[in-house]
Amino acid sequence: MKNQDSKKRLQSLDVLRGMTVAGMILVNDGYGDTFAPLQHVEWNGMTPCDLVFPFFLYIMGVSTYLSLRKYQFQFSAAAGRKILKRTLVIFLIGLALNWLSNGLGGDWGWSHLRIMGVMQRIALCYGITSVVALLINHKYVLPLALGLLAVYTVILLLGNGYAPDASNLAARIDNALLGYDHLYHKSPVDPEGLLGTLSAVAHTMIGFWCGRAMMKSKTTHEKVMRFLLAGALMVIVAYLMQYGLPLNKRIWSPSYVLMTCGLASLVQGLLMYSIDIQGHGRWATPFLIFGVNPLFLYVLSEVLAIVFWQYGVNDAIYNAIHSVVVNTYWASLCYALTYVLMCGLAGWWLWKKRIYIKI
Repeated sequence: MKNQDSKKRLQSLDVLRGMTVAGMILVNDGYGDTFAPLQHVEWNGMTPCDLVFPFFLYIMGVSTYLSLRKYQFQFSAAAGRKILKRTLVIFLIGLALNWLSNGLGGDWGWSHLRIMGVMQRIALCYGITSVVALLINHKYVLPLALGLLAVYTVILLLGNGYAPDASNLAARIDNALLGYDHLYHKSPVDPEGLLGTLSAVAHTMIGFWCGRAMMKSKTTHEKVMRFLLAGALMVIVAYLMQYGLPLNKRIWSPSYVLMTCGLASLVQGLLMYSIDIQGHGRWATPFLIFGVNPLFLYVLSEVLAIVFWQYGVNDAIYNAIHSVVVNTYWASLCYALTYVLMCGLAGWWLWKKRIYIKI
């Protein structure tokens, strides 16, 4: 009985993945005035909005452990090709989204194309974590992740890493390697820049290690306890760290990594208890719809957002909502929820047809 319990598919993993994707779409697609919890912190600190992307990287780490089991965690030509192909496809899709955004704005050239982005960071974190998982003993994954965070901490402290200006080492590295015209310009430090990817890879490795710890458990109850204990420990450590190394999403600070991984682990444990043990999963069906086609629905949301903004569709939708909902903050939230619903309907059709688009 314990054996079957340890091997059955855990629906809560898909639900958490779906919650993060739906959350990413929600916070990316407001209009005008938005409530503070749906806005990224300008520099140090964290809002609920700052949880969605790190939650996705965490659950991607967990999923990477599950997906690589079919290779017995041994590097092979087939495994290498699959990892390389998926990494390149995800990275190029992110690049294509940036190009489409520029192109519909009137610039189809490459001279001002932003190189990095959310999809690109996902690609790099997935690719590096997967290769590491196939090349080293898994008992060293957590020490390696913590070692990367330690190295990153030193780099931040020596490289003016908390400065919100061009003197920040992260900004200097991106300028030197990618060029100013290929960077994000709404803040002095590219939030998906090269240096911060080091910390984001460690973030994904922590998710991988949690996935390993989960699968080593014999029962679902034990899985829940491991998630909750790991989450509580990471949150406590991150809370203490923030007094010297503040929470900061834009530089993906070490305290931010541990805090968001800890919170993700706690949420995963609670979802697992509610859905996989107690059987209370009907409420989570909308998130399950997002969770089984996560990257496709995220990319769809980005394409729609680019097209809507360029052709004024967003204005028409928002104005229709605003004519009924007078308060601009609530109107913006209704717009964002409408947008999530549109993507969700596409996901629902795929889910009903049992079509799973893997990117």
